[in-house]
Amino acid sequence: MADRKTAQPRRKERKEAAAEAPKDKKEVAMQVAVGAVDGGQPLGNGEAEAGAANGEAVEPMELPPFEIITGDRIDPFAFKFQFKNVEYSSGRNKTYLCYLVDKGSADGLARGYLEDEHAGLHAEEAFFLQILPDYDPALKYNVTWYVSSSPCTACASKIVEALKIRKNVKLSIFASRLFEWEEPEIQTGLKAMQEAGCKLRIMKPLDFSYIWDTFVENDECDLNLWEDCKDSYEYYQEKLADILQY
Repeated sequence: MADRKTAQPRRKERKEAAAEAPKDKKEVAMQVAVGAVDGGQPLGNGEAEAGAANGEAVEPMELPPFEIITGDRIDPFAFKFQFKNVEYSSGRNKTYLCYLVDKGSADGLARGYLEDEHAGLHAEEAFFLQILPDYDPALKYNVTWYVSSSPCTACASKIVEALKIRKNVKLSIFASRLFEWEEPEIQTGLKAMQEAGCKLRIMKPLDFSYIWDTFVENDECDLNLWEDCKDSYEYYQEKLADILQY
């Protein structure tokens, strides 16, 4: 198992890195719209600049909502960055969700992935709305997710709600990293998911290779795992086990 003595410095590094992370794209875009970046100088068309100069209220421009990206194969560079099971997460402000859906029918196994921007609908909720909006109560669904990060509090609640409604859906979630696992509300959400019948596990090194072969545009190249992949897996799995047993 990972050395407990090293846990505290690693958490500090993660938090410091996160503090230096660039602002969310949507936040920056909104600041640009109201002239709150570049030293407070208003940006936009001439009319907006003139209104701000005269002390008039400037209406912020309406931004289009971020859309969930779906597809069949992930870019290899995105996979290596987003799924790397490091404890610090600067710049990793997305969730990648690779899914397998087995309905036990002649349709076979459904496979794909979703990607979000953490600015609107999250990938976990989008799965039930876009990938599995309708289901046949007569069938038994075995759903497997490989996610770049474990669910946040809001997504954990959505998952619990979805599983209560869809009694014939069995969900297994394999996560590369634990999202803010020190926070009590996150721990409560993980426990609630387990109580709702969701299987939770940290991704093993072999899981990363499986995703690489199944969900990534790999050009038939093998995946070279990063040096501390196994240690990070053991570290996160120990933390998850501690959370779920209490």
